[in-house]
Amino acid sequence: MPSYKISATISDKEAARTLSGALSELVFPPPDAMTMFEAGEDWLVEGYYNEAPDLQGLSHQLGAVLPFPVPPLRLEEVPDENWVAISQAALPPVTAGRFIVHGSHDIGRVPRGPNTLLIDAGEAFGTAHHATTQGCLMALDELSRKRQFERVLDLGCGSGVLAIAASRVLRGAQIDASDNDPVAIAVARSNARRNGAATCIRMRVAEGIPRGTLPGTYDLILANILADPLIALAPDIARALVPGGVTVLSGLLNRQAAPVIATYRAHGFALVNHRRLAGWSTLTLVKRRNGAACGSSAQPRLAA
Repeated sequence: MPSYKISATISDKEAARTLSGALSELVFPPPDAMTMFEAGEDWLVEGYYNEAPDLQGLSHQLGAVLPFPVPPLRLEEVPDENWVAISQAALPPVTAGRFIVHGSHDIGRVPRGPNTLLIDAGEAFGTAHHATTQGCLMALDELSRKRQFERVLDLGCGSGVLAIAASRVLRGAQIDASDNDPVAIAVARSNARRNGAATCIRMRVAEGIPRGTLPGTYDLILANILADPLIALAPDIARALVPGGVTVLSGLLNRQAAPVIATYRAHGFALVNHRRLAGWSTLTLVKRRNGAACGSSAQPRLAA
């Protein structure tokens, strides 16, 4: 059976990353694999599909979410191969804060260290090449330098990269990781074993906050999902965090950040950092200790 490839050429690297992220996360159908290569002075973005997607439909969806005009999309038939493995083998190591994330194809070429993570995403999201994952890793790096968190949840964990990173810099913390996709949990468990973190992380299939979670269970929640689910989950995240607890939210375009921030402020959070990378936002928010909503003038603290 043949496979299909959609490609687009774009001159700016950050715009190419934004396009790649939009194709991966914000339009339907999502590709089975994505690649992004430097091509002379331009960047080539490619998405691989098992069935031929509707070019006009994809272009229309992209036009609704991209902050720039949609570049021309090209569709062609390609030989049937394992494009997921091929595309990931082309991905170079990524540095985000103190973390270096690489795939198994780079074993032997990347120096091993306490913050070097071996992540093969397989059929799950999260190789650290997406700006949202990078933003979360950078936020985790900064937070863990200021405070020792004791109970952590990676909500919508995908490949498990954030939970595994947390296990490296928050020694002794209780770390939970959940995803509503059983395949993602299987991938995350495999990655945890390969990184020596299998005994440090409790993983389970769950829709939203894992069932059985008590109010005030966590002092750090990492949620790299999408804007609408983040808004819907605001009451649950507020309930699951202790007063003074921190949540890191990502998976949203810059233009989607304002309604997410407003929703969390209404649930007693204060924004302490808004990181923007390649058109995507990562938000760090603190749950106010007094339960006050957005009108409070008290400054949140990250220190324990």
